[in-house]
Amino acid sequence: MKPVYDTWHLGYKSIFGAVKQFEVCRFSIRLAKDIIPDFPPVMVLFRTGFKERFLPMNVSGEEEDCFVYSCEYNARYSDVHYYYFSYTSGGIRHFIKRVNCHIGAEAEGGLFQLTVYDREFTTPDWLKGGIMYQIFPDRFCKSGKVHENIPAGRVLREDWGGTPYYKPDHNGHVWNNDYFGGDFAGIQSKLPYLKELGVTCIYLNPIFESHENHRYNTADYMKADPLLGTNEEFAELCAEAKKLGISIILDGVFSHTGSDSVYFNKNGRYPEPGAYQSKDSRYYDWYSFINYPNVYEAWWGIDTLPNVNENDEDYTEFICGEEGVLQYWLSQGAAGYRLDVADELPDQFLNNLRKSVKGFSKDKIVIGEVWEDASHKESYGVKRRYLLGDQLDSVMNYPFREAILNFMKGAPVHQFVDSIMDIIENYPKAAVDVLMNFVSTHDIERAINRLGGEPCDDKSKDWMAERMLTPEQYEHGKNLLKAAMALLYFLPGVPCIYYGDEVGLQGYKDPFNRRCFPWGHEDQDLLAYVKRLGKVRHSIPNVKSGRTYFVFNDEEVYDDRIVGFTRQGDDLDYIIFVNRSGDEVTVNELSKKLSRFTDLRGFYGDFGEDTLHVAPYGYTIIRAVFVK
Repeated sequence: MKPVYDTWHLGYKSIFGAVKQFEVCRFSIRLAKDIIPDFPPVMVLFRTGFKERFLPMNVSGEEEDCFVYSCEYNARYSDVHYYYFSYTSGGIRHFIKRVNCHIGAEAEGGLFQLTVYDREFTTPDWLKGGIMYQIFPDRFCKSGKVHENIPAGRVLREDWGGTPYYKPDHNGHVWNNDYFGGDFAGIQSKLPYLKELGVTCIYLNPIFESHENHRYNTADYMKADPLLGTNEEFAELCAEAKKLGISIILDGVFSHTGSDSVYFNKNGRYPEPGAYQSKDSRYYDWYSFINYPNVYEAWWGIDTLPNVNENDEDYTEFICGEEGVLQYWLSQGAAGYRLDVADELPDQFLNNLRKSVKGFSKDKIVIGEVWEDASHKESYGVKRRYLLGDQLDSVMNYPFREAILNFMKGAPVHQFVDSIMDIIENYPKAAVDVLMNFVSTHDIERAINRLGGEPCDDKSKDWMAERMLTPEQYEHGKNLLKAAMALLYFLPGVPCIYYGDEVGLQGYKDPFNRRCFPWGHEDQDLLAYVKRLGKVRHSIPNVKSGRTYFVFNDEEVYDDRIVGFTRQGDDLDYIIFVNRSGDEVTVNELSKKLSRFTDLRGFYGDFGEDTLHVAPYGYTIIRAVFVK
């Protein structure tokens, strides 16, 4: 018998995933013919903070062993809705709830989620189908150019590739004041290299003047850090990148500043009085002092990172106004922003930020750092509205990262499928198409270490500092990384390469995941593989916006060493199979085993060859032509 309810099947929910405001969606359940409801079943639906609505479901069809009951819902409000189904038979009330990622049954379970987003919500087309590349500016490429007006207190290192400083001083503080000298001119010199990788967008970690090498402790929002170059050199970098079809987005760090900054000025570095020095400072109201001046709210209690009051009118105007930070850097050529710790930015500030960026140009993008499912995220007691159409375009996709790496390490296929589909189902499709997908970033250990090496969560910085993978660990990690990157390149969203991953750069957690790019010592085999991935991705038009279904994901049907999924088109689907094992996998009678998928698709599929071969740690792509 068919399931009582299945959110992945259009015969149960007429629109897959999130829906637009005022878009009518039809919901259907299937009850066995021997179940006689006392009165019509109901769909029970509500939003957080609002009363339940009861939508009657009437008989809409009859099948061999069941009756189909249906209702329609036209959502007026952009919000996250929750729902379940209920019916009464023989005076006993029954509930149909979520028992796994997508199946409803009469059992103890949770609520189904229905994301309803603003009908005007769109995201920039230029990023869809592209490839992103993340650069930690100090460690990517050093041009050798002499820069002027370098602030005091910096250690300028000449040992490119050396181990970053990590030991604390006698007060337990790590100053991060060693700089290897990567700069704008260095990045510009490597634009042809990035073009060869197929890169269409560069994401730069912070570039504003700051007095630690990570530059998350902003000292001056309106000035590029002198070691990177001038504002004019940044504009030149953007212009040269644009000639090659590459856009550049910036890291926006707006929840806190540095204590050593124009605005707080705790160290007295700047001539104008900052909030720390005077209550008469124009910046005083930006901060929250508990016992002036030495006790103040700080990001995670780190006193070098004083928190700002984002909704202070002057601060909001400074960042979001027509003459503000956001629009200034957009005018210099930036294509948008990745927002640091987006869950620490209040809703009103995010609303204002989006208005500012989109007011400059609707083609500029706003991506938030959110580590969980962003559709129903709560932070500081507030249900967030990131992806409903009035704040973010999309988010950093940590759930995909965990799903991919766990799958590579042996997690069951169904767990991988559910994790991926959960995000695809909960997010508006416009956001899904520009998801920032990755397996490594500056905040986490590099994927090759996670896949090939020992776990590091319980290890000390001293353990991580000089530890390199053994040759055997490296080879194993590299093989799994290849398979992981195939998933990254073909799943919905935009793959983001963390600089150096494509050539085997190693590193456990901060700061060892921020080592210098090993120019002249690249793993050429891995680099060639990633270049090829880029070419293949750009050859498949469906990766831009094609919907995804997983095919024959029932473990009884096929070898769980591989996973298969589609990127759909109107008449032509590309079906990608990725092998996580060291063995070649062969699948015979392919069309027969894809029958469940073709039934779900509603089309008859011609798959060409009926035998599938997937190389060890490799991928195979077939084209399926569908005829109605």
